[in-house]
This record gives sequence, C-alpha cells and structure tokens, in this order.
Amino acid sequence: MTLSRHPTLHPRNWRRAIEAHVPRKAARDWLNRLRFGPDAPQSDECIYVDPCRVHHQFLGKASRFDLGRQASGRVLAGDWDKARGDIEANMKLQSCRMRWQQGAKWEDTPIHARHRAEIAAGKAPDGMRSLDDLDARAAALDAIFEETRARGRLLAQHELPDMFRREAGGVLIHIGRDGTLLRAGGGAHRFAIARILELTEMPAQLGVVHALAMAENPLIALRKSRLT
Repeated sequence: MTLSRHPTLHPRNWRRAIEAHVPRKAARDWLNRLRFGPDAPQSDECIYVDPCRVHHQFLGKASRFDLGRQASGRVLAGDWDKARGDIEANMKLQSCRMRWQQGAKWEDTPIHARHRAEIAAGKAPDGMRSLDDLDARAAALDAIFEETRARGRLLAQHELPDMFRREAGGVLIHIGRDGTLLRAGGGAHRFAIARILELTEMPAQLGVVHALAMAENPLIALRKSRLT
C-alpha cells in the first residue's frame, strides 16, 4: 500500500482527513458492511448518474436536516428525503444557463450578484474574498465548461491532481426512499455543466441513502459506468 494510492494516510493530509470526518466515515463503512453485506454503501464512493434524470434538489438546510459531505454513505430512515424542490429553481443552475446557453455576462447573473453582496459584507462565499477572486472563479468555470464540452464527459475525482479520497469533493447526490436522486450541496457548477451539455453520465459522490431504498439497493446499478 503506497501513500500515493491512499492520500488520506499521507501526513500532509492528516488535518484534511480529520476535517472531512474520514475516521468516522471508515467506521461507518465497517458498520454498513456488517448490516448490508459486501454491497453496502461506502462513504465518498463514486456513483454514476444521468444528470438529466436528476429532477430534485435536497433542501435540507432549509429544514431541520443538514446532511452534507460528512454524512456520505450514511443509511438513514425518516422523512429527510421529503425536503426537496425543483432542481431548475436552483440559483446556480439558473445562472449557469444564463451564461452558457443565453450568452449573458457573469456579472448579470443572480449568483454573481449574491456573491458580490456577500463579499461586500465581509463574507467569503466558496472561499472568495475579493472581486478579483470572483472574476478568477468565473473564468475558471468557463474554462471547465469548454474543456468538458470538448472532452464529452465530466472527470471523476481520481482523474484530478488533487484527488483526496474516492469521489470526495464531487457532485453530492443523496438517494431517497424510492430511489429518487437528490442533488445536495457540493459540486453545483459541475452538475450544471453536465446538465446543460446533456451528458448521459457523470461521476458523483454518494451522499445519504434512505433506509427504505436498501431493499432494492440502487447502488448496484449506480456503481457501473456506461462509458468505461
């Protein structure tokens, strides 16, 4: 076992591993295998979904549920998956459509306006602390969009130089009780790129799986890429 293949074990990544709840996730994986066997959900694992068949966004932060990346691989009962809304109502997706489908300037999009206001208020949305940071982020998104269009697919985390653990950092997708896919926080722009380009498949980071969905275990199909 080499550190290059397991970056979470590298000393320079220990702090990041703690912040990403990797020890807790490893324990969760072990317990999941005891409960559900070898096909159990794994934290941060990569699944493959059709972005055009994701019709809902998870609205957990607007309710009593807050299930972010730290909950990846968790099997959870209850009504959390009912906190959902229309994916097309998402501000980032709407802004990306304005930019890449309608040719609008980033400055004229609602997400850009919100970020400008947040920066002016002393906040750092997505780590951006200045208007220069905002402009650099916009240019980077344009570059990723064009690269993805030319490539015809979205890269998985293991194909990126800063890969950390499985698909950690990818587009976060929860699975509801009936197998419904819910886009959660994380990777919103990459999801928008895949949806706007009408890609047939994109890699995603597994989020939370509803306990009722495990009767059919949708992960068996979602783990298989149709492109490779």
